[in-house]
Amino acid sequence: MVTVVMDGHVKDLGDGFRVRRLLPDIALRSVGPFVFFDHMGPVDFTPGQGLDVRPHPHIGLATVTWLFEGAIRHRDSLGTVLDIEPGAVNWMIAGRGIVHSERSPPRVREAGHRLHGIQTWVGLPLADEAMAPQFVHVPAADVPRRRGDGADVAVIAGDAWGLRSPVPVRSRTLYLAVNLDREAVLALPENHAERAVYCVSGRLALGDAVLEPGRMAALQSGPASLRALDGPALAVVLGGDPLDPGPENSSTQPRHLRWNFVASDRARIDVASAAWQRQDATMFPPVPGETEFIPLPG
Repeated sequence: MVTVVMDGHVKDLGDGFRVRRLLPDIALRSVGPFVFFDHMGPVDFTPGQGLDVRPHPHIGLATVTWLFEGAIRHRDSLGTVLDIEPGAVNWMIAGRGIVHSERSPPRVREAGHRLHGIQTWVGLPLADEAMAPQFVHVPAADVPRRRGDGADVAVIAGDAWGLRSPVPVRSRTLYLAVNLDREAVLALPENHAERAVYCVSGRLALGDAVLEPGRMAALQSGPASLRALDGPALAVVLGGDPLDPGPENSSTQPRHLRWNFVASDRARIDVASAAWQRQDATMFPPVPGETEFIPLPG
């Protein structure tokens, strides 16, 4: 049932904060609409330390933040100021352009804390690439869950087993957080065009394959089941319908990624890069309450 297995690579985002990046990869550029996948931490911050991702821009995507531990304060150019905590979902649609920052809230920074989570980017359909930016927060109590037979599953976004997340996805999406007891088995939804599994902790069996922590496996269509080996396991399942292809002259890839920009046509990325470099407030308004920003990479 496994077609590709990836280990990803470690990226240093500054100040010693490292993530494991699985998507995009040479072996697998995307899964359904997911074009980017980072596993953050777990990292332990001492009192006074914390996450400080300065304001930076996005186009053509939706960011999805899911935390297992810790908290992140989100600020954006729409005026949103909101803390994301475990079990809740932050869904930010960049559309034609948005700017945001991600920092540890003062209350957890002062005390010291552990941060652990997943951040993904979901590419937007062609019709939505230039839509107005939006931000949606879904509290933990509103995230659908499926419990039973040693499995506790949160439907972060999209749909599974007849459950549907209130996150306003723009295309068919599958995004699950799965907690399995030792030897528990979970049959995965079959009615999605593309699927992949990432092992966060523990060890997982997918048919005859074993998935260690930090590895992602793409799955064939048809029946597929996860089984926890040795002890409890934590996994993320992602997928859905692949993105519609871009213009004929934009190459065979449905989406292009450069820095924080996603687009079906490289020309959109060129325009966004130039706008950010000159700090064009028409395309990228400032984030209220912030004075810093991340420069365009050279």
